[in-house]
Amino acid sequence: MRKLNKWLLGSGLFTLALFLSGCVKTGSDGQPTGEGIIYNFLVKPMSNMITYLVDNFDWNYGWAIIFITIIVRLIIMPLGLNQSKKSMIQTEKMQAIKPQIDAAQAKVKEATTREEQMQAQAEMQQVYKENNMSMMGGIGCLPLLIQMPIFSALFFAARYTQGISDASFLGVNLGQPSIIFVVLAGVAYLIQGYLSTIGIPEEQKKTMKSMLIVSPLMIVFMSISSPAGVTLYWVVGGIFSSIQTLITNQFLKPRIKAQVAEELKQNPPKQVITPRKDVTPTERKTVENGATKKNTSKKGRNAGKQQNR
Repeated sequence: MRKLNKWLLGSGLFTLALFLSGCVKTGSDGQPTGEGIIYNFLVKPMSNMITYLVDNFDWNYGWAIIFITIIVRLIIMPLGLNQSKKSMIQTEKMQAIKPQIDAAQAKVKEATTREEQMQAQAEMQQVYKENNMSMMGGIGCLPLLIQMPIFSALFFAARYTQGISDASFLGVNLGQPSIIFVVLAGVAYLIQGYLSTIGIPEEQKKTMKSMLIVSPLMIVFMSISSPAGVTLYWVVGGIFSSIQTLITNQFLKPRIKAQVAEELKQNPPKQVITPRKDVTPTERKTVENGATKKNTSKKGRNAGKQQNR
């Protein structure tokens, strides 16, 4: 069930990203036509801000992209931190009810009929319900749904703002792909993924390994054919995400762990399913116990014979 929920969430976000990528309509010249809600309410204002910084403060387009990206990330940061906090609380509480969840999952695997499977799944849901927890893992879709359009707007602003294609930054042509920026973007998100695994259980870390590789590869794949101005946005976003993850793990996580530990001490998890300590069938246990007794008696008789000799 948890894997299904994660798959649904991931596929939903991927579909949203594809939807947003089509929100900026372009003409035969490759430039936006000016149609679309996302373009008019998000992309165009950000593009105007970049142009304003360049025209009024004599900034380079590269510095303008960096500045706007950091400002937007700072505005979105409380949502990200709140999302991380909820996820951490859910993770810590999951450790407390893990024996019950494991017992319920064992029942699901051992079920031979549809009725038994439904009953075992209902018991698992009851464990979450009684302990006031979500089977979605406490991630919450709303913060992600709010962030996606804003990040997409930044992406398109860096791609379609007039003047960026003819500008250069630190000797790099912002209108052409740059392998240097591609490598920096990949490394930035690789570091961010590594930092996100610090302090988490080994079992959970194993399930995250694939995402740690897939995420940087996706960034590299999208950046390798994009103008350097767009890749610069990914570089700054990756560095910012790494700093945010480091702050979360070093300062937020210890406080949350102590808080959850105190809450669990005052309000222990409700026992819905008794963890199964021994799932060996009764017949098998009887045979094994009988064999053990026979071996013990045989050893005792042999020992007695040796003493008589």
